[in-house]
Amino acid sequence: MTFQKTKFERLELKQKHKKCSLVLREIYEKLLVKDVDIASLHETYLTYCKWMHLDEFTKVHDLKLLSDRYHWHLTQAHIQLKEHNLLPHIRKGDHVPKTDFSNIAIYLDNVRSAYNVGSILRTTEALRIGSLYFAEKTPFTDNSKVQKTSMGSSEIVPCFQNVSLENLPRPFIALETSEDAENVTDFIFPKEFTLILGNEEFGISDKMLSMVDYLVEIPLFGKKNSINIACAYSIAANEIRRQHALRFL
Repeated sequence: MTFQKTKFERLELKQKHKKCSLVLREIYEKLLVKDVDIASLHETYLTYCKWMHLDEFTKVHDLKLLSDRYHWHLTQAHIQLKEHNLLPHIRKGDHVPKTDFSNIAIYLDNVRSAYNVGSILRTTEALRIGSLYFAEKTPFTDNSKVQKTSMGSSEIVPCFQNVSLENLPRPFIALETSEDAENVTDFIFPKEFTLILGNEEFGISDKMLSMVDYLVEIPLFGKKNSINIACAYSIAANEIRRQHALRFL
């Protein structure tokens, strides 16, 4: 037994839940790699539950229920959930890139949220969709929130500041909600171009709109007129990568 009863009962309630979560996590990881030798771990967990007067958890081979139970213990232990909380030891590290970055420029026209910028960086790196160009008021890669949200992508994606628009490839294609915009899945993206993303609240600036060659939009079916810029970019970037894979790779 990992803990004697007297020692376990001296723990604070949060610590008891944390101990339970650690056992469930070990069971989960064993099941993921097809290691079915979990009897002793399950017995330990059931003992902890008995000491805490919790209901027995017998469906230990059901990964969905196991995950739910694990996260319940984390909540009771006041442990903040992290991305991929159950998988840190299962992941084998980052991938070897399958392709180089495309010759596409993504221009951030005064995108203000560092978290959106970080998310855009992650999508750009994951899809190898191009290089990022930052307007003056857009948080750059030296911003700590951008770095944290980008999960290291800020060090991989080619990023530039203070670049004249005249030096970016034509055509200029703006991702914007408009009656004149074409559905992003119907538009045929060229091999090289500049994709323009606008401010979260006001969209693309009038000055930039006067320069664009095409407008594309994400088709929406709900009441709201728009979605988060980082989410919209992810959808558009995936469509661009899909088209390029069919036509240029």
